[in-house]
Amino acid sequence: QVQLVESGGGLVQAGGSLRLSCAASTSIFSINAMGWYRQAPGKQRELVAAITSTGRTNYADSVKGRFTISRDNAKKTVYLQMNSLKPEDTAVYYCNAFGSIWGQGTQVTVSS
Repeated sequence: QVQLVESGGGLVQAGGSLRLSCAASTSIFSINAMGWYRQAPGKQRELVAAITSTGRTNYADSVKGRFTISRDNAKKTVYLQMNSLKPEDTAVYYCNAFGSIWGQGTQVTVSS
């Protein structure tokens, strides 16, 4: 079973940028849908962005135009480039594969 490890979270000021990485333990070439979710304190986990094996992407309205999801099958890695960060983007960000496999999460904190 594939395992996912996120990295790249941290503390950043509003307006700043971060790039999250999700490294898979096995090939992701055949994994159709991979995505990034986030969960803020007291809130439900929500989809941030998803990407299919053909490169089709989908974004939450709240991040459109600011975040970009991409995948590098050769490196078995999915990325989330986050620009123009806002305090409301503060959350634990999770990588997901197959809709059911989750990484351990990485904390993103945006200060105002």
